[in-house]
Amino acid sequence: MGALPADKVAQWKHDGFLSPFPLLDEEELQACRQGVARYEAWLGSPINAHPDMRWRSMPYLLLPWAARLARDPRILDRVEDLLGPDILIFTSTFFIKEPHSPTIAAWHQDSTYYGIEPKEEVTVWIALTEANEAAGCMDAISFRGKPRQLSHVSRVVKDSVNRAGQVITEPLDEGDPVAMPLAPGWFSMHHGLCPHRSGPNTSSHRRIGLGLNYIPTHTRPSGSVRQAALLVRGADRHGHFEPAAWPQDELGQRELRVHERAMSLYRDGYLEEEAKHAKRVEETPS
Repeated sequence: MGALPADKVAQWKHDGFLSPFPLLDEEELQACRQGVARYEAWLGSPINAHPDMRWRSMPYLLLPWAARLARDPRILDRVEDLLGPDILIFTSTFFIKEPHSPTIAAWHQDSTYYGIEPKEEVTVWIALTEANEAAGCMDAISFRGKPRQLSHVSRVVKDSVNRAGQVITEPLDEGDPVAMPLAPGWFSMHHGLCPHRSGPNTSSHRRIGLGLNYIPTHTRPSGSVRQAALLVRGADRHGHFEPAAWPQDELGQRELRVHERAMSLYRDGYLEEEAKHAKRVEETPS
């Protein structure tokens, strides 16, 4: 596609992250924030405070404005330069930190429990409000051209913004992390095997981010569960994933059924991979 210059593609292959990129103008940004407000009014609580965590994920199946973001050519032109012309969206998540909250993400890799092979994935992280260092922006560590899956343990991180509360357990050189602050309406990109974290929100505003997770169509489930995905660009000649459906109505009955099906498959695949990973870690000599 050529949206990224050659030096940026080379940087991606060496580091596993790129930032920042402009996306939304003020009118578009306000429309997204209004969409979040409508969604939370429907939920009856902040997204991140709802006891049912499925409502944090895959909003592009429920909300037409989120579906438009997922298919925005300003995003996909850059993702294509990293993944190739045939692209699926696999999942997405709201990452919200309330003002002066202890919510963090410990050092982790996004692809650990996805249950996909090969682990070629791009997370596009869109700031819907200011995501500066005070608000707990993302820090990343270069994988120095050698991406590999690191050992994790899950459900151990207090106040985690991530569902699994996971953390890398292998020795990790944290000496040179790169902060990736984002202005409202801008986005970053990181590889599924890029180690990254984020600190607490010490600011007085709400930090709202939306992560969109893209994979190439040749990626396949690595376990017994055929998860759902949606084609966002090119053609799917492989059919490894169950097709979902784009929303027509905001939070309509059809949309709720599609979301429930996709989330059920994602949850089953995730839990299966979480158990497999834990077993591999347990069996690996220390």
